[in-house]
Amino acid sequence: MWTLTALLLQATLEKPTLSLHPPWTTIFKGERVTLRCDGYHPLLLELRPISTLWYLGHALLPSHKKSIEVQAPGVYRCQTRGAPVSDPIHLSVSNDWLILQVPYAPVFEGEPLVMRCRGWYDKVVYKLHYYHDGQAVRYFHSSTNYTVLQARASDSGRYQCSGTMRIPVESAPMFSAKVAVTVQELFQAPVLQVTSPAEARGGVALRCDTRLHPRKRDTPLQFAFYKYSRPVRRFDWAADYTVPEPELDELEAYWCEAATATRSVRKRSPWLQLPGRGSAPGPAPTAAPAPHAAALAPGSKPLSFRKPPVSRSVPAMPNATSAGLQDPAAGGPTAAPLACAPQTPAAGPPVPDPDLLLREMQLLKGLLSRLVLGLKEPRALAEHRGASETPVVET
Repeated sequence: MWTLTALLLQATLEKPTLSLHPPWTTIFKGERVTLRCDGYHPLLLELRPISTLWYLGHALLPSHKKSIEVQAPGVYRCQTRGAPVSDPIHLSVSNDWLILQVPYAPVFEGEPLVMRCRGWYDKVVYKLHYYHDGQAVRYFHSSTNYTVLQARASDSGRYQCSGTMRIPVESAPMFSAKVAVTVQELFQAPVLQVTSPAEARGGVALRCDTRLHPRKRDTPLQFAFYKYSRPVRRFDWAADYTVPEPELDELEAYWCEAATATRSVRKRSPWLQLPGRGSAPGPAPTAAPAPHAAALAPGSKPLSFRKPPVSRSVPAMPNATSAGLQDPAAGGPTAAPLACAPQTPAAGPPVPDPDLLLREMQLLKGLLSRLVLGLKEPRALAEHRGASETPVVET
């Protein structure tokens, strides 16, 4: 049975909900809107019970009712007994001919986003254009709300509208002030994780992990699991999946997807990354980039740029380019000789013949002497040549 203390404790954990009626953050000057504060209101016996506190900026308003009517611009908050202050509502008051009205409550992914271009005193707006970040996105002949059926994060931005009014004749095009709109993220992109290596039970357990926005924590999500592009388990309420034991070598080929029950919002996870395993699935590169320019994907093995080791079983020889060996600097592997093969000693350089060297030296000496004589006395050289060529007759 709940006690008063438990109820007070529960109230301290939840903010009251502040709502606006009509649900537009911009109104014309002189108009009134209603603010309502919904939260825990304890039933205490007091002479003047105070159940709700209202704030405009940092000023405390005199009313203590659950609902109040306001027309002044500013930031409004409310508070109930024992609970924190509510989230704010910023109310704008305009004196323009044309205003763009957007919802006061945050819009989440997959929800409809409705905007209203309104003329002064609800006059009909003709030739109506809606703009998103300066680009025209929709045209209407006359006053019509602009609706995005399923909002996305890309729908965030600054919106504006323009049109003409008959006051009493048709006016020139008029533009509203720009209004910022933010589409809130419903849930984060999922991440596929290994929860427990249940190899003893015949597989590995995976979990598709994501997180909902605190305001949407009760939104049900469904999960699907894929191997490459093939679904191995279609959408279901369970966020866990067990990979069969024969497929454990391909764990990095898995990814998952989280979605709402209506599939209005779907988000997929990255490929499963396992520390210490190979790179993510895909064709292997044919050539490795330079070390300083290499961009390794998460989970891929680092590249090795060390020289191939030289076998220490090969004895040092004068000529290492003999058959069966290659120079390591040339890029080829060094092959060691067979352990049982006999090693033939390398042949040394040939020994020169002394007589042959002596004859070559004598011939070289004769050629040098003729060259020197020709440089000094060319005529004597000619006579010397003639004498050498005249045959000698023996008597």
